[in-house]
Amino acid sequence: MLDPLKTSSYDYDLPKELIATKPVSPADSARLLVYNRKENKITHTTFKNLIEVLPSDLSIFLNDTKVIKARIFGEKESGGKIELLLNKPLFMDRYLVMIRGKVKIGTKLFFDKDLIAEVIELNEDGTRVVKFFKEDKNLDFLELVEILNKIGHLPLPPYMNREDEKEDEKDYQTLFAKNYGAVAAPTASLHFTPELLEKINNKYDVNYLTLHVGAGTFKPVDVDEILNHPMHSEYFEIGIEAKKALDNAKKVLAVGTTVTRTIEYYARTNKIQGECDLFLNPSNQPIKVDYLLTNFHLPKSTLIMLIASFVGLEKTLEIYHEAIKEKYRFYSYGDGMLII
Repeated sequence: MLDPLKTSSYDYDLPKELIATKPVSPADSARLLVYNRKENKITHTTFKNLIEVLPSDLSIFLNDTKVIKARIFGEKESGGKIELLLNKPLFMDRYLVMIRGKVKIGTKLFFDKDLIAEVIELNEDGTRVVKFFKEDKNLDFLELVEILNKIGHLPLPPYMNREDEKEDEKDYQTLFAKNYGAVAAPTASLHFTPELLEKINNKYDVNYLTLHVGAGTFKPVDVDEILNHPMHSEYFEIGIEAKKALDNAKKVLAVGTTVTRTIEYYARTNKIQGECDLFLNPSNQPIKVDYLLTNFHLPKSTLIMLIASFVGLEKTLEIYHEAIKEKYRFYSYGDGMLII
């Protein structure tokens, strides 16, 4: 009997060839595994047929965050090469980053377009806090994003094992990406085409909220007991219209784990803005989200544990083994699953 509180219980073997490194085209031709909890039944279809398998009379919530070209390459004053990944803005124009290369407090890093970063804090978890400057002017977030979009690279997940390409600028953003702040795409939403989105809008109450996906989303759970995992936090915002829709919704479909965590955090705290650090797992189950549309996630990650919060550990592993057997494509550019 597997223990849902043990990290090792969430492991599974994935053949390397099932890791998607490019999306299918058109996006809604991706496959969709549907698990119906009431009937305890798995069926297979494609995203193009999403409307045919969705329950009626529900409110749909999507994440309108926009991915920043958060990965930049530069050098130290000494000439040593450096790689920096922006994670998120902090207060007072300070930024949480990850830096590949040795730095200390006071180290200055130089990038194209006269961008300079100065290290002001070293955190125990390996992250760094920096300030960004251009011509001695301290940069705010939007000024920084403007420069990063000229000199930076999209931070594709490490398991893709490749550098970003021109096509990724379109493929790794959702159709409705609006608010800059993410370092990873809300990947369940990458399957929407304009036609599919129009059909959804015509039939359902569709709403948008924002959660800026941070690099912590890829952080593996490396403690034995899942409840000892220090959950990362990400900035979220729920607008007035989305809040109203949430409060009045008969049934809620969350598109993606980021939307799920945002809605569930709101349901527990009544906060519509701030830092979401909610960890959903079999011992902390959803109380507001009824249905989930998502991709397939890494072994031993908080995301596969979130799936288990909906259907339990045993069923999660059964679904994943079925997807592997049927040769579904996994992870960010892969196929998806719908839990109803």
